[in-house]
Amino acid sequence: MKRIFLLLLPTILTFQAFAQTDANMGIIPVPVSIKKNNGTFQLDKSVALISNETANAKTADLLNAFIVTKGGFALRETKAVTNTQKAIVLTSVGADKLPAEGYTIQITTNQIKVIGSGAGLFYAVQSLMQLMPEKKDDKITIQTAEINDYPRFKYRGMHLDVSRHFFPISFIKKYIDILAMYKLNTFHWHLTDDQGWRIEIKKYPKLTTVGGKRNGTIVGNYPGTGGTDNTEHGGVYTQEEVKQIIVYAASKYINVIPEIEMPGHASAAIAAYPELSAFPDRDTWIGEKAPWTGDRKGKQVQQTWGVFDDVFVPTDNTFKFLENVLDEVIALFPSKYIHIGGDECPKEYWKQSPFCQQFIKDNNLKDEHGLQSYFIQRIEKHVNAKGRSIIGWDEILEGGLAPNATVMSWRGEAGGIEAAKQNHDVIMTPGSAGLYFDHKASASADEPLTISGLGSGFSNFQKVYNYDPIPKVLTTDQQKYIIGVQGNVWTEYMETPAKVEYMIFPKILSLAEIAWSPIARKDVKNFMEERVPLHLAKLDKSNTNYWVPVPIGQPEKVVNGENFTIELKAPIIGAKIFYTLDNYRPSENATAYTTPIKINVPQGQKKILKTIVITPSGKRSVVSETTFNNGAPEVKAK
Repeated sequence: MKRIFLLLLPTILTFQAFAQTDANMGIIPVPVSIKKNNGTFQLDKSVALISNETANAKTADLLNAFIVTKGGFALRETKAVTNTQKAIVLTSVGADKLPAEGYTIQITTNQIKVIGSGAGLFYAVQSLMQLMPEKKDDKITIQTAEINDYPRFKYRGMHLDVSRHFFPISFIKKYIDILAMYKLNTFHWHLTDDQGWRIEIKKYPKLTTVGGKRNGTIVGNYPGTGGTDNTEHGGVYTQEEVKQIIVYAASKYINVIPEIEMPGHASAAIAAYPELSAFPDRDTWIGEKAPWTGDRKGKQVQQTWGVFDDVFVPTDNTFKFLENVLDEVIALFPSKYIHIGGDECPKEYWKQSPFCQQFIKDNNLKDEHGLQSYFIQRIEKHVNAKGRSIIGWDEILEGGLAPNATVMSWRGEAGGIEAAKQNHDVIMTPGSAGLYFDHKASASADEPLTISGLGSGFSNFQKVYNYDPIPKVLTTDQQKYIIGVQGNVWTEYMETPAKVEYMIFPKILSLAEIAWSPIARKDVKNFMEERVPLHLAKLDKSNTNYWVPVPIGQPEKVVNGENFTIELKAPIIGAKIFYTLDNYRPSENATAYTTPIKINVPQGQKKILKTIVITPSGKRSVVSETTFNNGAPEVKAK
């Protein structure tokens, strides 16, 4: 008899029991080291909070506010603690001996001592909050332990595209909160593209009054299987709102990197200022049968997705425009890095343009790729002169890499590998590793509309977790140029904050761990079966949306054999599994999973196991199917 086992714990567990079984104490990303000791610290209203340093005041307030929510009581803040008093102590004394962003937590039966400075102390408190179980008998029981921690990579990023769909300031702040919770330290804000210009530039008001809105958006899969929605889509962040976001992010130790796309993905800017095009008098190209709302004449903000030939022309006027834009951006953003895009720049208009062809000859450039390299390098000189550095997508390698550029490798790892070999810093973000979070998580028909079809690859939290951002082909010396990893969220098919949340959770948990934790601490079983179920259970009680994983232990799509015993485990604490074997769709009216499922498949036949997970809040997973086949003939489509 073939047996498939993955059930290690009961389907429904309490938070406290769960936390006690987890060797990593439920923390994501997993710390560098955890040594559990005997005994517990009893957190109740008698405990004092000691934080004598002014620089630590906000972090102390964050911890106390969390305890109020979690335990229903606030800790009394004092300057000193007696030998007999229980206390939580936050201090930077000794932090100078720790790695950058590092921290330690020492939990004994009468004291929790948290050591860290700035971001390190902040991250320590994030870990401390994660390891607190639910309150019981007016106290929170915390396992005694020693935790030492610091990040693997200095750049740990999440991207958000606000051009395709605009999101309010309130959601941007929530997004930043999510990043901070999981020790991600960079918010890559994609502010401009073909479908909308989202940041106020005072010198060029038409960028937002004209380029900041489009008359409609395609419905359904590209190129618009459902026509157009005939609805204006707009939204602009004023410079005051941008400042507000930067200050808010800084309070969470998050750097905000703005992205201003060039030389491609420029339709919104060109709609506002047609002279930025090589052919300012040409109408924006729109397919004859393409869904479209409103005027087709003149330069238009794009209403569909894709790559468009109308890109910035390399005139002095264009470079002056971009330099002025970047000057305003640089004045707003304190980030060392300014992202200038550089991806998916078609060369067709440059090939057709007599001006561009003469420009290539006059500047001794090899071809249009050389022109792109010239374009990026000229912009880089301006940015460098302002004391900043550029990041570009890996296409900036084409024609020659700008001298000081950092490469963001998205088309697989090849661009990142080449840049590292040239001694350039690299941020790994390949879609092939699941780091394009806008891709669907599975082949299920229940998945929502996304930009990726079956041929584009999936992005789920298991795939992301299995990725190592450092390519093995690099030498030890070259590996040091891999400075980090990032998840990307392109929003062509994400109209609402809830959809963004659905697409990033639980993938962001995996991203956090591969960005922060040493590879030696990677433990797939512990992560998938213990810590993720705990974190998603907490999420289930909040107002945050997420993708519900399928049951742990469900076999692959097709399994051959006669007799099976299938043991499943709910992927979220408190969730229930329902299943069918009659080929009907499971729901809460189907059979509830309580004991291992025994399946017998007669010779020449097959049976299909369909499962669904329903969480305590009522969220549902996609339906997962496994076919058990015992020599049944394959039916081929004619």
